[in-house]
Amino acid sequence: IYTEPENLTGVLEFLLLGLPDDPELQPVLTGLFLSMYLVTVLGNLLIILAVGSDSHLHAPMYFFLSNLSLADIGFASTTVPKMLMNIQARSKDISYVECLTQVYFLMMFAGMDNFLLAVMAYDRFMAICHPLHYTVIMNPCLCGRLVLASWFIIFWVSLVHLLLMKSLTFSIGTKIPHFCCELAQVLKMAHSDSLLVNIVLYVATALLGVFPVAGILISYFQIVSSMRISSTEGKYKAFSTCGSHLCVVSLFYGTGLGVYLSSAVTHSSQSSSMASVMYTMVTPMLNPFIYSLRNKDVKGALGRLLSRAASCLLWGTTSELRGCYRSLKQM
Repeated sequence: IYTEPENLTGVLEFLLLGLPDDPELQPVLTGLFLSMYLVTVLGNLLIILAVGSDSHLHAPMYFFLSNLSLADIGFASTTVPKMLMNIQARSKDISYVECLTQVYFLMMFAGMDNFLLAVMAYDRFMAICHPLHYTVIMNPCLCGRLVLASWFIIFWVSLVHLLLMKSLTFSIGTKIPHFCCELAQVLKMAHSDSLLVNIVLYVATALLGVFPVAGILISYFQIVSSMRISSTEGKYKAFSTCGSHLCVVSLFYGTGLGVYLSSAVTHSSQSSSMASVMYTMVTPMLNPFIYSLRNKDVKGALGRLLSRAASCLLWGTTSELRGCYRSLKQM
């Protein structure tokens, strides 16, 4: 007699099958993913420290950039440490609670990236198309409200999905063809009816995806329209300030589209997982490089921060180190 499997939240475990089982590949994957994760965390932390410590970067664009770096650190930290632990232990287990935690934070940080990219596009639109009113409109109060509203919306949307997921039932040892607990993949493995969760997921994806993308497209349409009547110098300045953001937008949505197409076209779990690695690891890792290499202000702030820190560590005594720390905070 078949009985419906119970949702044993205390003991339920899932199996993540997205990574290859070859023992010879495990040291290579460990070294590769660990190095990528460390570069991601270090690069984004440097961006946050540079923006916070350098008065030249106390502007709306860099305030949003530091929040984007914070979201990227959280995005990578949600999946990579657990994945490295599983590779090192040659295990594929993930507990029910850990899986739900990954689903929640993956949705939250991915959604936050989406919102911040739209807000940064609006900031560039105001700076280029309305330069005389820019400082009045994009004041610190409005910038703070935009970021807080983004965190607030995505917090509750992710929480709603999490609560709906808790009503689903799974069997012990459910196999997920992925390297992490991604919401769409987990829903496919549910034994109970997941229609309501899928409807909410599609509606939330449409609303939270379409509106930010539409905002980005409208902002850049207005920017391009204004560039038609501006001088050559004005066009170059506008392109230089938008170039980094356009690169990050292309990388974020390009890799996201690649994940969707790979999962729709191929049924190979490893191919889909490799596409997801690009989305969850490569994109957060490259964002700091894109902004630091293409932006003279960020590059200069990072140079001053690193040179000051290096001189303090190499030649400073204990009392001098304290003074260096205070001076770094006041840069």
